[in-house]
Amino acid sequence: MQQISKRVRVLTGGAALVALGAGAFGAVSADAATPAAAPAAAVKADAKNKNTTTSTHLTIDAATKAARAALDAAQKENRRVSVAVVDRNGNTLVTLRGDGAGPQSYESAEKKAYTAVSWNAPTTELVERLERAPQLKDIPGTLFLGGGAPVTSKNAPIAGIGVAGAPSGDLDQKFAQAGVDALAE
Repeated sequence: MQQISKRVRVLTGGAALVALGAGAFGAVSADAATPAAAPAAAVKADAKNKNTTTSTHLTIDAATKAARAALDAAQKENRRVSVAVVDRNGNTLVTLRGDGAGPQSYESAEKKAYTAVSWNAPTTELVERLERAPQLKDIPGTLFLGGGAPVTSKNAPIAGIGVAGAPSGDLDQKFAQAGVDALAE
Protein backbone atom coordinates (compact mmCIF):
# COMPACT_ATOMS: atom_id res chain seq x y z
CA MET A 1 0.00 0.00 0.00
CA GLN A 2 1.31 3.44 -0.87
CA GLN A 3 1.58 6.04 1.88
CA ILE A 4 -0.01 9.45 1.37
CA SER A 5 2.27 12.40 1.99
CA LYS A 6 1.66 14.77 4.87
CA ARG A 7 1.03 17.62 2.42
CA VAL A 8 -1.76 15.70 0.59
CA ARG A 9 -3.39 14.75 3.92
CA VAL A 10 -3.35 18.38 5.11
CA LEU A 11 -4.85 19.67 1.83
CA THR A 12 -7.53 16.96 1.78
CA GLY A 13 -8.45 17.57 5.40
CA GLY A 14 -8.58 21.32 4.84
CA ALA A 15 -10.90 20.92 1.86
CA ALA A 16 -13.19 18.69 3.91
CA LEU A 17 -13.33 21.28 6.73
CA VAL A 18 -14.17 24.07 4.25
CA ALA A 19 -17.01 22.01 2.75
CA LEU A 20 -18.35 21.11 6.19
CA GLY A 21 -18.17 24.72 7.32
CA ALA A 22 -19.99 25.98 4.22
CA GLY A 23 -22.80 23.51 4.82
CA ALA A 24 -23.13 24.52 8.48
CA PHE A 25 -23.15 28.20 7.54
CA GLY A 26 -25.87 27.60 4.96
CA ALA A 27 -28.01 25.74 7.50
CA VAL A 28 -27.61 28.52 10.09
CA SER A 29 -28.38 31.17 7.47
CA ALA A 30 -31.54 29.36 6.42
CA ASP A 31 -32.78 29.30 10.02
CA ALA A 32 -31.97 32.95 10.74
CA ALA A 33 -34.79 35.10 12.01
CA THR A 34 -34.71 37.29 8.91
CA PRO A 35 -38.28 37.78 7.67
CA ALA A 36 -39.11 36.17 4.37
CA ALA A 37 -39.78 38.38 1.39
CA ALA A 38 -43.40 39.41 1.11
CA PRO A 39 -45.34 37.34 -1.43
CA ALA A 40 -46.06 39.07 -4.70
CA ALA A 41 -49.52 40.55 -4.93
CA ALA A 42 -51.89 38.12 -6.61
CA VAL A 43 -52.95 39.17 -10.07
CA LYS A 44 -56.54 38.41 -10.79
CA ALA A 45 -56.85 36.87 -14.22
CA ASP A 46 -60.35 37.22 -15.56
CA ALA A 47 -62.33 38.61 -18.45
CA LYS A 48 -62.98 41.90 -16.67
CA ASN A 49 -59.25 42.61 -16.66
CA LYS A 50 -59.06 41.61 -20.33
CA ASN A 51 -56.14 39.28 -19.68
CA THR A 52 -57.85 36.00 -20.54
CA THR A 53 -59.66 34.62 -23.52
CA THR A 54 -62.09 31.84 -24.20
CA SER A 55 -61.75 29.52 -27.13
CA THR A 56 -64.03 27.00 -28.77
CA HIS A 57 -63.02 23.36 -29.14
CA LEU A 58 -64.60 20.29 -30.68
CA THR A 59 -65.87 17.73 -28.25
CA ILE A 60 -64.51 14.23 -28.58
CA ASP A 61 -67.95 13.13 -29.76
CA ALA A 62 -67.96 15.75 -32.52
CA ALA A 63 -64.40 14.86 -33.57
CA THR A 64 -65.34 11.18 -33.69
CA LYS A 65 -68.48 11.96 -35.72
CA ALA A 66 -66.45 13.96 -38.24
CA ALA A 67 -63.77 11.27 -38.54
CA ARG A 68 -66.36 8.54 -38.98
CA ALA A 69 -68.17 10.57 -41.67
CA ALA A 70 -64.93 11.09 -43.60
CA LEU A 71 -64.04 7.41 -43.37
CA ASP A 72 -67.56 6.37 -44.41
CA ALA A 73 -67.42 8.67 -47.45
CA ALA A 74 -64.15 7.05 -48.52
CA GLN A 75 -65.44 3.53 -47.95
CA LYS A 76 -68.52 4.24 -50.12
CA GLU A 77 -66.07 4.81 -52.98
CA ASN A 78 -63.97 1.77 -52.05
CA ARG A 79 -61.02 3.90 -50.94
CA ARG A 80 -58.71 2.80 -48.15
CA VAL A 81 -57.76 5.84 -46.11
CA SER A 82 -56.80 7.05 -42.68
CA VAL A 83 -58.52 10.01 -41.05
CA ALA A 84 -57.23 12.33 -38.33
CA VAL A 85 -58.92 15.14 -36.44
CA VAL A 86 -56.74 17.62 -34.56
CA ASP A 87 -57.69 20.47 -32.24
CA ARG A 88 -56.81 24.15 -32.70
CA ASN A 89 -53.35 23.54 -31.27
CA GLY A 90 -52.65 20.62 -33.59
CA ASN A 91 -53.10 17.96 -30.91
CA THR A 92 -54.65 14.77 -32.24
CA LEU A 93 -58.17 14.12 -30.99
CA VAL A 94 -59.16 11.13 -33.12
CA THR A 95 -57.54 8.93 -35.72
CA LEU A 96 -59.17 6.15 -37.69
CA ARG A 97 -57.22 3.87 -39.97
CA GLY A 98 -59.52 2.25 -42.48
CA ASP A 99 -59.16 -1.40 -43.36
CA GLY A 100 -56.30 -1.78 -45.81
CA ALA A 101 -55.06 1.82 -45.53
CA GLY A 102 -51.37 2.22 -46.29
CA PRO A 103 -48.87 2.60 -43.46
CA GLN A 104 -47.95 6.15 -44.52
CA SER A 105 -51.56 7.32 -44.50
CA TYR A 106 -51.84 7.59 -40.72
CA GLU A 107 -49.07 10.18 -40.32
CA SER A 108 -50.02 11.96 -43.54
CA ALA A 109 -53.62 12.39 -42.34
CA GLU A 110 -52.42 13.97 -39.08
CA LYS A 111 -50.09 16.35 -40.92
CA LYS A 112 -52.80 17.38 -43.37
CA ALA A 113 -55.21 18.08 -40.50
CA TYR A 114 -52.51 20.09 -38.69
CA THR A 115 -51.74 22.07 -41.84
CA ALA A 116 -55.42 22.87 -42.47
CA VAL A 117 -56.06 24.15 -38.96
CA SER A 118 -52.76 26.04 -38.82
CA TRP A 119 -53.52 28.02 -41.98
CA ASN A 120 -57.34 27.96 -41.69
CA ALA A 121 -57.56 26.80 -45.28
CA PRO A 122 -58.14 23.59 -47.21
CA THR A 123 -54.81 22.03 -48.08
CA THR A 124 -55.74 21.99 -51.78
CA GLU A 125 -55.64 25.81 -51.63
CA LEU A 126 -52.37 25.73 -49.77
CA VAL A 127 -50.78 23.59 -52.48
CA GLU A 128 -51.37 26.51 -54.85
CA ARG A 129 -49.69 28.91 -52.41
CA LEU A 130 -46.52 26.82 -52.58
CA GLU A 131 -45.98 28.06 -56.12
CA ARG A 132 -45.58 31.60 -54.76
CA ALA A 133 -43.86 30.66 -51.50
CA PRO A 134 -42.09 27.29 -51.77
CA GLN A 135 -40.44 27.71 -48.36
CA LEU A 136 -43.82 27.00 -46.71
CA LYS A 137 -43.17 23.28 -47.14
CA ASP A 138 -40.22 23.58 -44.74
CA ILE A 139 -42.44 24.34 -41.75
CA PRO A 140 -42.23 21.36 -39.37
CA GLY A 141 -45.27 19.12 -39.09
CA THR A 142 -47.00 20.41 -42.22
CA LEU A 143 -47.93 18.56 -45.38
CA PHE A 144 -49.06 20.52 -48.40
CA LEU A 145 -51.11 17.91 -50.21
CA GLY A 146 -54.86 17.84 -50.80
CA GLY A 147 -56.83 16.18 -48.03
CA GLY A 148 -56.91 18.63 -45.13
CA ALA A 149 -59.94 20.74 -44.21
CA PRO A 150 -60.30 23.28 -41.40
CA VAL A 151 -63.26 23.30 -39.03
CA THR A 152 -64.23 26.84 -38.05
CA SER A 153 -66.45 28.57 -35.55
CA LYS A 154 -67.17 32.26 -36.04
CA ASN A 155 -64.57 32.30 -38.84
CA ALA A 156 -61.83 31.07 -36.49
CA PRO A 157 -60.19 27.67 -36.90
CA ILE A 158 -61.01 25.24 -34.09
CA ALA A 159 -59.95 21.92 -35.62
CA GLY A 160 -58.62 20.26 -38.73
CA ILE A 161 -59.61 17.07 -40.50
CA GLY A 162 -57.05 15.22 -42.56
CA VAL A 163 -57.55 12.28 -44.91
CA ALA A 164 -54.78 10.35 -46.64
CA GLY A 165 -54.56 7.21 -48.72
CA ALA A 166 -56.86 7.78 -51.68
CA PRO A 167 -55.12 7.82 -55.06
CA SER A 168 -55.39 11.61 -55.33
CA GLY A 169 -55.39 14.66 -53.11
CA ASP A 170 -58.70 15.72 -54.63
CA LEU A 171 -60.38 12.56 -53.34
CA ASP A 172 -58.76 12.94 -49.92
CA GLN A 173 -60.03 16.54 -49.89
CA LYS A 174 -63.55 15.43 -50.79
CA PHE A 175 -63.58 12.94 -47.92
CA ALA A 176 -62.17 15.48 -45.43
CA GLN A 177 -64.89 17.91 -46.44
CA ALA A 178 -67.49 15.18 -45.81
CA GLY A 179 -66.21 15.12 -42.23
CA VAL A 180 -66.60 18.89 -41.90
CA ASP A 181 -70.07 18.75 -43.44
CA ALA A 182 -71.16 16.08 -40.94
CA LEU A 183 -70.62 18.58 -38.11
CA ALA A 184 -73.32 20.84 -39.57
CA GLU A 185 -75.93 18.06 -39.37
